[in-house]
Amino acid sequence: MYLLDSVHCPFGLFPVSSAGFRMLLKVESTPLMDKAFATSLAPVLPPRKAAARTALVGLKEPARSLLVECFKQFNIEAVTISSDAAERLAKEKFEACVLNLGDGADTVMEAARASSSNSRCVIYGVGGNAREAMRYSKYGINAIFHTPLERPATLKLVRATRMLVQHEFRRYVRIPVITEVVIIGDGRRAVGNTVEISSGGMSIQSHEDFSVGVPVEVSFAMMTLPRVILRGTISWRKPKSIGVKFDPTDERRQKLKLWIDSYLEN
Repeated sequence: MYLLDSVHCPFGLFPVSSAGFRMLLKVESTPLMDKAFATSLAPVLPPRKAAARTALVGLKEPARSLLVECFKQFNIEAVTISSDAAERLAKEKFEACVLNLGDGADTVMEAARASSSNSRCVIYGVGGNAREAMRYSKYGINAIFHTPLERPATLKLVRATRMLVQHEFRRYVRIPVITEVVIIGDGRRAVGNTVEISSGGMSIQSHEDFSVGVPVEVSFAMMTLPRVILRGTISWRKPKSIGVKFDPTDERRQKLKLWIDSYLEN
């Protein structure tokens, strides 16, 4: 004697014996159907973001291999360019560019900045110091790899700037950029160069030593940003470097904020 159960069918309830019901369940659950069911429930993964590209212009070994290795650690592809660098940077899209500071560097930088695709790419100089980099400040050079390249220092600089290269910005982003800045305060007028800048403040390399809390005015210009003067205070100091926090009530700070927003949007 069989006990009857009911099973739904397109026309209503259909009586089935207990043994038949167990058989029906066995038939309905097959490896192929389970696989199809699991596939239908599998999460839809977003497409993987393409790696950012960095142009290595005219670099020789072993510096080239070291830079390729350091950028690769952060999913940044390093593309070697040995000729026609200005032409390629005018046509191809790169998120960053590394080149020697010397003859021909200004031509490559100008081509990058004039390109609609690369006008805001991160530019790294190789060799020289911050003072020598001032020659290229109108092109918005962002950072310098000091020669000879050493792995710890090279990796540290790539790590510090990778978010800008990969367009992964924090809420209050700090942009690495080298340009001359005049600091007036404590009865002195000093000259230095910016290291990083945000809408809230900047870090500066300078041989002048200012005490924390001293009110200052800083004057600087960058690429498409005309010279701007902002009030601030010294927020920290280290050997040969200081930090300036801008006065939040200084309305001129809005010009800098708009420039930073435009820089990041591009």
